[in-house]
Amino acid sequence: AAGGHNLIFVGPPGTGKTMLASRLASILPPLSESAAMEAAAINSLAGREINVTNWRQRPFRNPHHTASAIAMVGGGSNPRPGEISLAHKGILFLDELPEFDRKVLEVLREPIESGKIVISRASRQVEFPARFQLIAAMNPCPCGFFGDTRQSCSCSAAQIQRYRSKLSGPLLDRIDLHVSVSRLPANMLLRKQAGENSEIIAKRVLKAQHLQQQQRGKINAQ
Repeated sequence: AAGGHNLIFVGPPGTGKTMLASRLASILPPLSESAAMEAAAINSLAGREINVTNWRQRPFRNPHHTASAIAMVGGGSNPRPGEISLAHKGILFLDELPEFDRKVLEVLREPIESGKIVISRASRQVEFPARFQLIAAMNPCPCGFFGDTRQSCSCSAAQIQRYRSKLSGPLLDRIDLHVSVSRLPANMLLRKQAGENSEIIAKRVLKAQHLQQQQRGKINAQ
């Protein structure tokens, strides 16, 4: 959260990958006034209502894996921003990453690098901002249980290879952190442990980002 790094969670079903990703937005610092204006302008172009009650909350976009390339990056005869621009200054969460069409995933490579998307049509060319933090989640294999401690995997080596080959090397290279999320032991699930709430963690994230800005003028991922 503090470094703004792209991240992928890999683990069997039920280990909390989606829950972890959805909580990340709650510990990110609020948008600055100018960044909030940018996000509001993009929402306006997309024909979406602007919620003044959470004016400076960072966007969290969670498109379904059936989303088309146009829905993801924007376009149309009268070009409108897509999911990557609606996630500008916030999080783009792609659950079940290998289930997305490979062509859709490949068009993400350039915006991840440049922070923008250029849409060209016969009559005009439009540029939308797309500086988002990519968070993804996936199972380790088609059945989901490769390496699981509770249930054995039923996939062949060829099936696992085909499943993982849906994600290209250049795309995976743009994801800074690959985190294995294993199942918690049963005795840990029974313990009642006091955790920190998002508000407390968010203060630590903000402090870390201020330090990065002082040292380099930008956060670590940039």
